[in-house]
Amino acid sequence: MSRITELLFEQPASEVNGLWSGTDSSDLTFRPWAQVRSTAHRVASGLAEAGVLPGDSVAILAGCPADVVVTVQAIWMRGAAFTMLHQPTPRTNLETWVADTRAVIEMLNARVVVVGEPFTDAVRGLDLGTAFVSIDELTARSAELPHVATTEDDIGILQLTSGTTGVPKAVAISYGNMHQNQVAMAAAAGVTADEVMVSWLPLYHDMGMVGMLMTPMFAQATAVITTPVGFLANPLSWAELITRFGGTQTAAPNFAYSILARRLRRAPDGAYDLSTMRVAVNGAEAVDEHTLEEFVGAASRFGFRAEALMPAYGMAETTLAVSFTASADRYTVDIIDADRAETEGVVQRNAITRSRTLMRLGVPVPGIELKVLDDSGAVLPADRVGNILVRGEAVTKRYLGPDGYISAVDAEGWLSTGDLGYLVAGTGEIVVTGRKKDIIIVAGRNISPTIVERAAVGVSGVRPGSAAAVAIRLPTMAREGIAVIVESDQAADADESERIRKAVARAVYDDVGIAPAVVTVVHKGALPKTPSGKLRRSSAASLILA
Repeated sequence: MSRITELLFEQPASEVNGLWSGTDSSDLTFRPWAQVRSTAHRVASGLAEAGVLPGDSVAILAGCPADVVVTVQAIWMRGAAFTMLHQPTPRTNLETWVADTRAVIEMLNARVVVVGEPFTDAVRGLDLGTAFVSIDELTARSAELPHVATTEDDIGILQLTSGTTGVPKAVAISYGNMHQNQVAMAAAAGVTADEVMVSWLPLYHDMGMVGMLMTPMFAQATAVITTPVGFLANPLSWAELITRFGGTQTAAPNFAYSILARRLRRAPDGAYDLSTMRVAVNGAEAVDEHTLEEFVGAASRFGFRAEALMPAYGMAETTLAVSFTASADRYTVDIIDADRAETEGVVQRNAITRSRTLMRLGVPVPGIELKVLDDSGAVLPADRVGNILVRGEAVTKRYLGPDGYISAVDAEGWLSTGDLGYLVAGTGEIVVTGRKKDIIIVAGRNISPTIVERAAVGVSGVRPGSAAAVAIRLPTMAREGIAVIVESDQAADADESERIRKAVARAVYDDVGIAPAVVTVVHKGALPKTPSGKLRRSSAASLILA
């Protein structure tokens, strides 16, 4: 029996702690974990009638966190694996979404799609290539079905990746992977049953599903979960929920802390109480020191401690966690010579001619090994930039693609992350310098697009987290250069757009030492992103030509 199955379905479930959830922070419903389990037994009975067998795949399309958690447990009771489908938004091209979703369902060979609000009526009549069953129909059943036995190697999650190629791919996460990740995160972040974990992250993203739903579920802690739509409509609802429930842990990508900081600066004294917050993870995208300073400056007025901020490194392939900064310490940065790092891959902290500030992301969590290799495969010493590889019991062994399963690791169990970075000499902390495939090479320098984007979003009028830097070579250019695309609410104003273009070019030159060849200002939402919100930089290049 897998340890996750035993933990969830054979150990006592809490009658006190559970899940507060809803699509609106002002209207939350509470379900103790014992009630979640009881309901899941009924849903499992319905899934059995729908033909779901051990080893099958089931897709989920639902927005309410309570519906999702019940469905996940029910799928595991049947010994099947679940996949959270990417959810359409009001801006989504429905025809494209249907085609993409059909391709995913075909890849998964999904037995059934479990549908909940707000998608139940929207998908009625659509042909996604398999049968639908609604959560309301499943929960209305009276019969309860016991769970089946699972092994540590059985697949529990097929997590869709945020790839940019358009070809579907899923990370196969086993019960053994999940258990090791839970052990590691509990140790690194001190997770206990006393936690109150507050989140609005999408549950189709690994940080939302694994970090903020499964972690409290496995620990039988309290989870308070709303939706991204609620946060974007009212960013201060995040602070309101922490205040109302005495939140102790939360997590979000860097841009969200920037948005909340701006709102908190305008809030009256005493409006919120953030003093209970012990861990606030910043991950899923590049972590920017300026954003952390901005957030601490705004949130400290409401009792937030800088030590609670926890820059982290993670990915779906490791179930979630790779490294966390120490929960009791204030985050730290590395100030290095940019020229030597970009031209030689050498980290130099003295005699700096042009500085670059990078975030230290802590040491690997328990059970994760990490090494840095050069392009020939040789292991690099500390303070040398190279390719990051990871290994451990939480690391997936395979991917599922359109042609079936393929190995994700080499013969020794190492997984190539696709990230570049280095280990800090003396401390073993991880610093990620960028994605290898996104690196822009100009005049022999390897420039990470995140460095360029960080400079661009500091310009007044540029939307937080809404800049993309890509390599470009126009017919008039002798060599490759940098193109920057930024979103602005003032994109339609010709004079304001010109000001932003000039300011972005100046900011990039001041910070990077190279003037961008092109700066393009586009309207809100124009930058192409993956369903989980990550930039599709290769697709963004088309906006320059347009």
